[in-house]
Parts: sequence; C-alpha cells; structure tokens
Amino acid sequence: MTNLPSAKPTRPRLPEWLRRQPPSGGGLPVFNKTLNVVQTNELHTVCEEARCPNIHECWASGDATFMVAGKECTRGCRFCSVQTLKAPAAPEADEPHKLADAVERMRLAHVVITVVNRDDLPDGGADHYRRCVQAVHERCPHTTIELLGSDLAGDLAALEHLLTDSPLSVFAHNVECVERLDGAIRDPRASFGQSLAVLAHAKQLRPDMVTKSSLMVGLGETDDEILQAMRRLREAQVDLVTLGQYLAPGRPGERFVPVDRYVPPTTFDAWADAAREMGFKGVASGPLVRSSYKAGELLRAAAIAD
Repeated sequence: MTNLPSAKPTRPRLPEWLRRQPPSGGGLPVFNKTLNVVQTNELHTVCEEARCPNIHECWASGDATFMVAGKECTRGCRFCSVQTLKAPAAPEADEPHKLADAVERMRLAHVVITVVNRDDLPDGGADHYRRCVQAVHERCPHTTIELLGSDLAGDLAALEHLLTDSPLSVFAHNVECVERLDGAIRDPRASFGQSLAVLAHAKQLRPDMVTKSSLMVGLGETDDEILQAMRRLREAQVDLVTLGQYLAPGRPGERFVPVDRYVPPTTFDAWADAAREMGFKGVASGPLVRSSYKAGELLRAAAIAD
C-alpha cells in the first residue's frame, strides 16, 4: 500500500470583513507620495515591516507609523513578521534628523513613532528613542507625537530617561495578548506583568501624558480573558486601548502561531462598549484595528473625555 504524502497545513479562508482593497482614484496619488517620502528619507515603517493590513488606507490618507532603531528586532515573538537578530546594527546617528524631515514634508498633525526591541543596547534604546522624539518636536512643534515603545527590558531608570520632560503626547506600549498566552506567543523576555509595570510607571512619571495599549485576539484566548486584561489595564490607569484580529503573517507551518478564531465585528463592538464602561477615554476595536490605527482620532477622543 502506497502512503500518500500528508497534506500541508492550510489557513482558514478569510471572512468577508477582513478583506481590504488597494487604493484607487484620489487615494492612489497620496499613497504614492507617502511611499516616496518614506523611501527618500531611508526610513522604515511598521506598516511595511509588520505587514499591516491597513497600509493602503493609512498611506492613502497621508498617515504612516515610523519605526526607528532599525528594522530588525532582538526578540522573536511568534506573532510578528519583523526580522529577528541577536545583534542588529547600531541605530543610525542621523535617523532623528531624517525622521523629522519626513514628518515635516508630510505635514502630519499627529505622528506615531514605533520601535523595535533593542535588548543589545545598555538602555534598551531609550536614548535613541528620546532623540527621535525631540528632533520631531523641534522641527514640527505643533505636531502631536505618540511613541509606541518597547518594555526596555523592564528597566524603569531607562523609562524615566525616555519620558522625563519629553514632548510626548502619548506613550503606548502593547501587552499584545492575555497573560495566560505569554509563554506561547511572546518572546521569553516579555510578559504581561512586565508590560503592565512599564505602563503603570509611565503614568506615575507623567500623569499629564496619555497612555495606551493594545490586545490581539484570535490567539486562543477566551472572551472573559479579554475583559479581564482590559480591567487590569485600567487598574494601571491606561487611558486608551485598541483591540484587533490577529492574522498570521507567514505561511502555514512557519514559526508563527496559527489563527485560533476569527472574531466577528459584533464581538469587537461589545468589547468597545465594555471598555468605555470601564473608563477608557478612547477605544478602537475591530477586526482590522492595529495599535496605531487612527491614532490621532483616539488622542482627540482622550482630550474630549478630559
């Protein structure tokens, strides 16, 4: 009897609500202009490196989330497509200038700067991140700035250096998934507890600054665990929360965790209602929402809530 080769693992068919169309009409020239600014300044964006499903929508509206300190991360989380290296190249000394130039050319009202983990650096990259923020502020003083930061390996002294007297409007750091799934999803150097401690300390250092975090769903969590994770974020005085569907970035069978479920939009709506009842000043919750999605709108929502 001939043994038939085992079938390759397949990915479940995407529901209709997760399908996106590329830009067309009036949005296409803006998309191309955004791409040109990014490439001309030799910058990296999380939109590209993390294969964000909203890249066409955001770039067609002139928005972009810039990723600094390189495009390789020192961690190997099982949900992320960013390349992992134990010892990436040192951050570019002129990156703050290039970043400020791009923000100025795009005339952004709100900019999100995100970072890779740099566990190879003594301060986790905090000083470089700070210089990037400062350069943007000095060039574009009316642009509000959001930093989607790393956990700095739990180094609270580095966090204090990053945030003290910083012109940041928003400090964001993602807990990523519910605590029970830490070991299966995140790099061993990351944890829900460590992320929560960073967010809580950021608020203690800068009570005037908005704090923000994000959760992915579809990784094996329960609905109740999502609600409990949001309650713990509120206990840490996190102001803004985003929730979105996890989409495995690689092919079936690669190192990425497979999608456990596709959560319908109605459930995301219910979580948004629950988040508002818990006291979050702003919430973005939907299948295609990512941590930086419509970030400027969330900041404005926080200002109205105050």
